[in-house]
Amino acid sequence: MTTTTMTTRTQVSEFPEVADPSRVAPKDARELSKLFFQQLAVLEEGTREYSYARNTLIEMNMSLVRFAAGRFRSRGPEEMEDIVQVGMIGLIKAIDRFELSREVEFTSFAIPYIVGEIKRFFRDTSWAVHVPRRLQEARVQMARAKEELSSRLGRTPTVRELSELMSLPEDEVREAQLASNGYTSASLDAALSPGEDGESALQDFIGLEDQALELVEDFHTLAPLIAQLDERDRQILHMRFVEELTQAQMGERLGISQMHVSRLLSRCLARLREGMLTTH
Repeated sequence: MTTTTMTTRTQVSEFPEVADPSRVAPKDARELSKLFFQQLAVLEEGTREYSYARNTLIEMNMSLVRFAAGRFRSRGPEEMEDIVQVGMIGLIKAIDRFELSREVEFTSFAIPYIVGEIKRFFRDTSWAVHVPRRLQEARVQMARAKEELSSRLGRTPTVRELSELMSLPEDEVREAQLASNGYTSASLDAALSPGEDGESALQDFIGLEDQALELVEDFHTLAPLIAQLDERDRQILHMRFVEELTQAQMGERLGISQMHVSRLLSRCLARLREGMLTTH
């Protein structure tokens, strides 16, 4: 019997008896985990004993995954199953990378791995804009169909060709293509490749400045000032700027001279202008 075999058997005999690791209470799991990590550090990877220690650690610490996944319970029961499975990957990575020499609790070490794996899952699978589930599924199906047809035809497939392979109406294929634009998003501040004019941001190429936008604030400021005018002044403003009457037409309707209309209008506009300047 070799020295290695004797050492391994001695180490295995030091494993605590754990009938059902998944039912171990979190408090007990913390203490037991230390013992199993001690054994895992000296066992040879790939042996039956190593696998037993590693698998027991995974089962004992599943409560950490459920705890971390609880932060995302608003996602719904169907997605929670995926979240727990992804969290288990994080737990396994933490177990494989943990060392007792770090002098830190395994719980504190594992949670960031678990949460990080879950967040990575959301980053890779979540849509930037909410679309119906049927379109999400159609997008995945369309991606596979595009890959297959592109490989077979040596070119980008048409909507009709995708429709035939996916067994979907052409309208639904077009809808899925449109919906796929909502899968990812980019920041308007995202830097583009440097060009002749230097580095540019995405926002430099999207949208136009609305020249009338500045008028919105002016209109909000002007409304209460107009409300303070008397009935005749408001009537004069309405005839001039809404009905677009000439001063002569306004004078005829009001029964006053055109010159009188001009003085009244000038006085009214001066009052409004002063009010605007004072408010700003």
